[in-house]
Amino acid sequence: MNGWSDDTERRRLAEPPLPPELSPRRAAAAHGGVPPQQARRPQPGPQPGAGSGGGHGSPSIGGPGGRGPRGPRWSTRRKLGYAALGLVVVLLVVSVSTYFWADSKVRRQVDLSAINKEAGAPAKGKGTNYLIVGSDSREGLTKAEEKELHTGSDSGQRTDSMMILHTGDNGTTMLSLPRDSYVTIPSFYGKETKRQYPASTHKLNKAYADGGPELLTRTVEQATGIHIDHYAEIGFSGFVNLVDALGGVRLCLDAPLKDEASGADLQKGCQKVNGKESLAYVRERHQEADQDLGRMKHQQQFLATLAHQAASPSTILNPFKLYPVIGSGLDTLVVDKGMSLLDLTHMFFAMKSVSGGDGNQLTVPIANANYETSDGDSVLWDKTKSAKLFGELQQDEKVDVGVSSG
Repeated sequence: MNGWSDDTERRRLAEPPLPPELSPRRAAAAHGGVPPQQARRPQPGPQPGAGSGGGHGSPSIGGPGGRGPRGPRWSTRRKLGYAALGLVVVLLVVSVSTYFWADSKVRRQVDLSAINKEAGAPAKGKGTNYLIVGSDSREGLTKAEEKELHTGSDSGQRTDSMMILHTGDNGTTMLSLPRDSYVTIPSFYGKETKRQYPASTHKLNKAYADGGPELLTRTVEQATGIHIDHYAEIGFSGFVNLVDALGGVRLCLDAPLKDEASGADLQKGCQKVNGKESLAYVRERHQEADQDLGRMKHQQQFLATLAHQAASPSTILNPFKLYPVIGSGLDTLVVDKGMSLLDLTHMFFAMKSVSGGDGNQLTVPIANANYETSDGDSVLWDKTKSAKLFGELQQDEKVDVGVSSG
């Protein structure tokens, strides 16, 4: 037998026998009409995956050295979905980080809990009442800055402005309290002198000078019958830095304003004022006949405008402006221990609503702006109108501006 026959016989013997039920004809049909031996042989012609470059085709997919099957392609919608999810995660991380950073800068130093527990203290009213104080604190100012800002270098601290900001279902009201208001200051214990002082009648400003924020809050609550929920105080340096961080504040004046004592020198009309000019404006009290009462109008107008600009989209959506504003505002802002960042946000947006015309800007009704006392000329409130106004705010009723504006 020749070599070809021997090879054929060996291959035949090496193949497993076909099952009895599968005849050679059926076996050929199972392989597409081709005998099993031929079905396993490479077929002539181009193979799957072969290229046309002179017979050097690329490896067939899934074959030896192949790249394997490709995964499903991502649709545009799926890509956009993952991009949006990534953006949300980034914004969430930034927001949480900003919150904790800002919260760490808040100076919670005033304890109102003991005040609210005192016998005779006003009960919690309807709505929310903030006592906002501008102090003449020179904290953070150098001697050169005190001279430049016309603040003087007096020791101790006094209140330069005081107001109650009420917000509730019946709107927002910003109520200024003249610092020379003649009121009864409740008895208190002097922390520095270690002495107990009896109740006495003096200018409202003296309460802060003698007992700080806590005694001032007690005095305001006793004089008005309004429960104070939160306290916020800012000094001269904080005020200046906040305005400068905003890039200035737009202010419109009906007449030129010049005051050597405060350093104010502003022109008639609308203009952008910086921190130094803003401080001079809110402290000016010599040009108008009503002095302190006229200054309170300036303070209300400016604070509402300041809050409006600080809470505007151009500030909130611009991190290069937002972070300096938050840092400048919170560095010197002193608040009560129960004040959260959410409470601060509500306070600023309530002030913003006043500047937008959605609230009232009032002063305590006055009976005598030059009432002679042992403390000098003081401000005497109109008892009837004041009591009506205070009751409306405590109960969150609609304020009768015609009566309460005084």
